[in-house]
Amino acid sequence: MRLEAITWDRLTDALAERVLKTAPADGGPWLRVAVDGAPAAGTAAPAAALADALRLRGRSVLVIDTAGFLRPASLRYEYGREDPDTYYQGWFDTGALWREVFGPLDPGGSGQVLPDLWDPLTDRATRSAPRELPPGGVLVTHGPFLLGHWFPFDLTVHLGLSPNALRRRTADSERWTLPAFQRYDEEVDPSSAADVVVRADDPRHPAWGGLP
Repeated sequence: MRLEAITWDRLTDALAERVLKTAPADGGPWLRVAVDGAPAAGTAAPAAALADALRLRGRSVLVIDTAGFLRPASLRYEYGREDPDTYYQGWFDTGALWREVFGPLDPGGSGQVLPDLWDPLTDRATRSAPRELPPGGVLVTHGPFLLGHWFPFDLTVHLGLSPNALRRRTADSERWTLPAFQRYDEEVDPSSAADVVVRADDPRHPAWGGLP
């Protein structure tokens, strides 16, 4: 894929304009956008920037961080605290994401989305109240391993890092997760699966492959 340099501001504006021109694939009243990437890629800031840009354009937006949908520690650490295969397959509660986030946004759904479910610090349910996303609103979900689960996204953005950049930008205490991202690249190939690919090796100078 040929990449060209772009600023984060231009990228955000381009994505926001694309979202405004996108119709929900299922014919429902809500759009669903993914910002996928390893923690080292920093998905939270681009997701928040996109949400702000869409709000300025008159859209209601709900941002969901998949870190709020971790499984309990007893399941995450069943095979030890640093098992990359469990991190890849078992840390994030994909069933809860389907049930609490995507299900309410199906055609005819309530629009009542649970913003988070589990607090990893207390290892207890957050007990957050559902938040309503009105018709015409946009869900922006960000975090790792979002592709490959058949989540019903209408636009997917992958923040990619080269293996060297991923290792360099991952804290020493988290480098045990690196094999999980290698497996994700091999099994899902997010750079091919995503609608928009952004290379973020240098966070000050992103590059992208353009809009689909």
